[in-house]
Amino acid sequence: MSDVSISSLKPRLSFWQIWNMSFGFLGIQFGFALQNANVSRIFETLGASQDELPILWLAAPVTGLAIQPIIGYYSDRTWFPKWGRRRPFFAVGAILATIALFAMPNSSALWMAVLMLWILDASINVSMEPFRAFVGDMLPNEQRTSGFAMQSFFIGLGAVIASALPYIFTNWFGVSNIALGGGVPDSVKWSFYIGGIAYFSAVMWTVFNSHEYPPDDLEKLKEENAAQGILDGIIESFIGIFKMPKTMVQLSAVQFFSWFALFAMWIYTTAAVTSHVYGTTETTSVLYNEGADWVGVCFAVYNGVAAVVAFLLPLLAKITSRRITHLIALFCGAIGLISVYFIEDPNMLLVSMVGVGIAWASILSMPYAMLSSILPSNKMGYYMGVFNFSIVIPQIIAAGILGFILREVFDNVSIYALILGGASFVVAGLLCLLVDDNDVAVDFKGN
Repeated sequence: MSDVSISSLKPRLSFWQIWNMSFGFLGIQFGFALQNANVSRIFETLGASQDELPILWLAAPVTGLAIQPIIGYYSDRTWFPKWGRRRPFFAVGAILATIALFAMPNSSALWMAVLMLWILDASINVSMEPFRAFVGDMLPNEQRTSGFAMQSFFIGLGAVIASALPYIFTNWFGVSNIALGGGVPDSVKWSFYIGGIAYFSAVMWTVFNSHEYPPDDLEKLKEENAAQGILDGIIESFIGIFKMPKTMVQLSAVQFFSWFALFAMWIYTTAAVTSHVYGTTETTSVLYNEGADWVGVCFAVYNGVAAVVAFLLPLLAKITSRRITHLIALFCGAIGLISVYFIEDPNMLLVSMVGVGIAWASILSMPYAMLSSILPSNKMGYYMGVFNFSIVIPQIIAAGILGFILREVFDNVSIYALILGGASFVVAGLLCLLVDDNDVAVDFKGN
């Protein structure tokens, strides 16, 4: 019997067991959301120009490209009787990310902020990729859509709170929102401090309140680890892109255009909203910082929508299919991004974010639910890491060309980056129609 069919015989977990094993994503998303909503703001405050932003953001996808396949590979080959397979990686990533979250808003120069982005994103990746494999490890195939939906819920909930923190500190607690002397506003600093505490606490909740199944053949695992050197493992991690099964290749094409759109949004929403809707590019002005705070609220809204929609997607998938559900969601994201061009009232941006939130909920769950059903359980982390290439490569390409396109074609008018993102969502949605989805587990040898 194959590894995949064995995994389908795992016992069904209760709602609260799935809750506990997914709760760490609440913390991870505090770090991820603070990064997405505030890094461009920090970079611009420290002197970066709009066409420089994509290159400065390059740290995020490059660290993902380097870290996630390796972490996935070695988390498959890790086993501690007390700590399990994935949980040691959860804990190490949480400690490093917490340190980075405390340090980043205290950067006094642009190069320091860029360095902190490298460290923060690498730390998030150490925690995040094993969490994806965790669902495949612990749940039978029929519960995996619900498991990834639960992760999406916590991702949405964490991002709602984290994205809105600068606005909350400014408007509820009167914390300074002005970047004095070229530094980062206190409202942003305190947001990152709270984020660091939340990251560590939530991840450690999962570490101490979840268990893991031991490998089927522990002695064989030890022999394989002893026979293979570290360099061999790193090489195998990266050549996995040439061994992807057919469904993974098809999903990778969908992911490519989905994440190109997301990266364009994360980089340019602050610049687009402050210039196109608020009418200012002066980063030290009150108006700019009001607009930047409102971007945080917008990001909170789309993540809040994602948290709610996450539980509706499995129902829609049962009525239609997982690939049609994903297509519909991506089209909603396209409408959301493109509609920003036509908005003059900042409050109407929240309506646009509803579409983005629907797409985000599906991006975080449907591709992984489809993928996990065709992967062998003993290589779940490895292939989830390899699958991450379809996330980081489009971001690297976006970092390389968006600044050039914006400067040479659109005269540095950043709103057009969001329109490009919307068009990319449309392409991703259409590519869903080509995906071969298996609703039941199938045998897969990795060839």
